[in-house]
This record gives sequence, C-alpha cells and structure tokens, in this order.
Amino acid sequence: MNSEKPLCVLLGLAACVFILSCSTAPVRNAAFEDTNRRNEERTDLKASYAQLRGAGEKVFALDPERSEVRIYAFRGVRSAKAGHNHLLSAPEFVGYFHLPHEGTSKAGFDLEFRLDQLELDNPAYRSRLGGAFASELTKDDIDSTRAHMLGSEDLQADQFPFVRIHSLQIVGEPPKFAAKVRVELHGRNREMWIPLNVAGLPLQLAVSGSFVLLQTDFDLRPFSVMGGLLTIEDEVLVEFRLVGN
Repeated sequence: MNSEKPLCVLLGLAACVFILSCSTAPVRNAAFEDTNRRNEERTDLKASYAQLRGAGEKVFALDPERSEVRIYAFRGVRSAKAGHNHLLSAPEFVGYFHLPHEGTSKAGFDLEFRLDQLELDNPAYRSRLGGAFASELTKDDIDSTRAHMLGSEDLQADQFPFVRIHSLQIVGEPPKFAAKVRVELHGRNREMWIPLNVAGLPLQLAVSGSFVLLQTDFDLRPFSVMGGLLTIEDEVLVEFRLVGN
C-alpha cells in the first residue's frame, strides 16, 4: 500500500481548513457596534453651543439647580394594593436653548441626562405631591426598584445610559409654543410634538411643559416582577420646568 497517498490527503484537508479559517469574516456583534457608533457620534453639546455663542448668538445654559425634571411611573392595576407609584427626578443634566437673531421660529434646544444619575422616590418630593404618591418607601424598597428599573430586564442603563431630547421645529409665539422633538431612549429615537410655556425672553428663559412616553415605543418592557403581581404601566409622564442663564 502506498503510504504517501493518505499523507497527501491529510495535508490537503489541513490546507483547506487553514484557507477557510483565514477567509471567513469574524462574527460581529451588530448591537454592540451600533451602540459604540452612537456614542462616538454624540455631539458635544457644550462645544456646539459655545460655538453659537462665540458667533454672537443668544444661548441660554439650563441650570439644574434652579430647574426640575420629574418622571412619573404609575403602578399597574394588579399592583393597586401591593405596588407603588414612582417618582424619578434628574438632579443633574446638560441643556441649552438657542435664540437666534431671526427669532423663536429658528430657535432650538437640547437636553441630556443619564439614567444612572436619576434619583428615585425622593421622600420630600413624594410628600409634596400627596395623594397616591405620599406613601413612604423603605430604603430597601427604593434600592430594589432602582436595580430592577435600571437593570438588564428594563432600561439597561449600563448599555444605554443617556436620554436625549433634541428640538426639530418650534412654532408659536410667547408664551405658548409647540415643539417637535426627537427623544432618544434605550438606543431608539422617536419624534413627537410637545406644548411649551415660555417666559422671560429675550433676556431670561423659563420654560415648562409635559409629555407622555410609551415605554414600548422604545422597545422597552415595562417593569414587572413576581409574575406580574407588581407592575408599572406602559405610559410614563414627564414634567419639566427649566431655567436658563
């Protein structure tokens, strides 16, 4: 028997495997790469608005210490006895409002905050609200809810830390405006119109308004534990009062 023939066959198979392994493209995690791309492309708001201000445009920097951003999450029907309504606030954010020489029709604004910097169920805020929000929650209750809301089963704050609101169009006249905005949450973008009350222009800025988000519009699954016994409704109410310098 010719011993060289099997050896040649084995060598040929090895060569084929080597060639295929070199030519096959590595597996790519599209979601991970897309997240990195968004983070890399994120506009530096401070630098962008500083450029506008440097060009002589009127720019207001929103002041977190004098402003309020409140997010209300409502307990589900089945949670009426055991669950709680929740109040989240954004003590830290970055925001700017641009008022060009052409007037409010060309104005624009941006607001950005991090989910992992949200404050959950501040007792002072809850007591001021009263009603169904007045119930007192223990530190363990708050910590547990926060872990679930921001964790891998809900907001996924580690992977999608930012909430961003960017104006696309503004119509109206002081003090009543309607703004078309793009909201980025959980790596998804949705557009909507929101009403605004604006005062103080052109020397000062105070703007307030509210809108409703559906978590499912951003591919989020509303908070739910214990087989659905404790749940949060899909609808989330966002209220804000922003003061600019």
